[in-house]
Amino acid sequence: MIVVICGSPGAGKTTVATRVADRLEARGEPVRLVHSDDFSRRTYERLFERVADGPDDVTWLVDGTFYRREWQERFRTLGDVRFVLVTASLETCLERNRRREDAIDEQGVHVVFREFDEPAADLEVDTDELSATEAVERVLEALDRWRSA
Repeated sequence: MIVVICGSPGAGKTTVATRVADRLEARGEPVRLVHSDDFSRRTYERLFERVADGPDDVTWLVDGTFYRREWQERFRTLGDVRFVLVTASLETCLERNRRREDAIDEQGVHVVFREFDEPAADLEVDTDELSATEAVERVLEALDRWRSA
């Protein structure tokens, strides 16, 4: 299964993805976590290649904005793909971005927030409403449901 964790910069994607990966590993489940930040160019092409060429017997967690529909649609061709949309207000995203060591230009946050093509999400978690722990629990519960369906 491939779980794409997407949303605007500063929404909490990386926090959720990393904590979900840690929890799956603690349960002894094979998991691979890949972040869009791992690539400096051709980001979504390289994310796609990494997952497409990787093992099938693991849960893939893919962390990126995926704000363009074409990237979302390409990933859906990989088979059992679920989208988790992580949301937060623009103000929250900007504030969290300011606190990051690797902050992106604020204009970039505005652009992605404004131009975001929301996917047909299998799960949405609002990190203005939920703590990181609660968001992770929701993702894990959904993952268990998806696997048993």
